[in-house]
Amino acid sequence: MWFKNLYLFRLTQPFTFEHDALNEALAADAFQPVGKVTPFSYGWTPPLGRRADQFCHTVGVYSMVCAQKEERVLPAAVVNEHLAEKVEQIEAAEARPVRRKERLQLKEELTMTLLPQAFTRSTRTWAYVDRKAGWLVVDVSSATRAEDLITQLRASLEEAGGTITARLPDTEASPRVQMTRWLRGEGIPAGFELGEEYELQDADKEGGIVRCRRQDPFSDEIQAHLDAGKQVTKLAMSWRERLEFIVGEDLTVKRLRFTDTLKQELDSGHEDPAVQFDSDFAFMTLELSKFIEELIAAFGGENVVEPV
Repeated sequence: MWFKNLYLFRLTQPFTFEHDALNEALAADAFQPVGKVTPFSYGWTPPLGRRADQFCHTVGVYSMVCAQKEERVLPAAVVNEHLAEKVEQIEAAEARPVRRKERLQLKEELTMTLLPQAFTRSTRTWAYVDRKAGWLVVDVSSATRAEDLITQLRASLEEAGGTITARLPDTEASPRVQMTRWLRGEGIPAGFELGEEYELQDADKEGGIVRCRRQDPFSDEIQAHLDAGKQVTKLAMSWRERLEFIVGEDLTVKRLRFTDTLKQELDSGHEDPAVQFDSDFAFMTLELSKFIEELIAAFGGENVVEPV
C-alpha cells in the first residue's frame, strides 16, 4: 500500500464524489477477467484486496482507488513465425506470391486464433484523491499508466453523472532551472537535502546526458558540466529526514522511500489487516500532503492562470 512513486495531477474543479457515490461509480466498472479473444481488460478492484467489497477506501478527505489491468501476452515473434509458415504454404500450394494486403489479413486471423492460447499478465495501479488540497496522486512512474487510470476514472464518473478534470502541475519556476541552482548550492529549500544521484542534460534537450551516482555534486567536474550549460533533469533528495526520493523535471517523484525515522511513528501491529491498512493509509496521506505542499513551494508555487 505504501506508494513508491508519485505522479501528480492537479484537480481543476472540486472533487464532489463522497465515499458512497464514488464506490457506486467504480463498482459499475468493476474489473472483469480478460476474455478469450480480448487483448486486455481494465476496471476497478477493491484497494483492500479481492475479499473486500468496497471499491474505494476513504479516510477523511482522502479516497484510495485501485485499477486492475489484465492483458494477453502474445509476442509478435510468435505471430510472425506462424505467419511465415502460412505464407509459405500458400505460395507453395498455389504457386503465387502473397501480397501485402493478404498478409495483413492472415496476420489478423492468426492473432485471433492464437490469442486464446496466450498467457495473461495482470497489473494493479493505486491512486488517491485529496479532496481538500485538490490532488490526484497516482503510484506509477509511467505517464501511460497514469493516463490510463485517469481516463478510466473520468469515464466511470461521467457514467455516474459527474466528472473529473485534472492537469499536470505547473510551477512558477522551471524545475530544470531550479534543480540546477540547487546543484550549484544556491537556494536549497528548507527541509530538503541533496542526494548523490542526479542526471544532467544539455539545455536544448537533444544533447548529451550525464548520469551520476555517489558523486559529490559540488565537485569541480560536476560544476564544469553546469558551467558548460547542462541542466539537472533528475535529482535525488530527502525531505525532513522522513522521505527519500528522486524528483524529475516533470515533477514526478520516483523511488520514494519512507525512512526509519518516519516508520517509528507508525501505529503498527494490528491483528485486523483492514484496521492496519486504514491506519497506514491515514498516516501516509497526511505525510504526503505535507510533502507535496512543500515540494511544489520549493519550485516557486503553482502558476495560477487567471480566467480570461
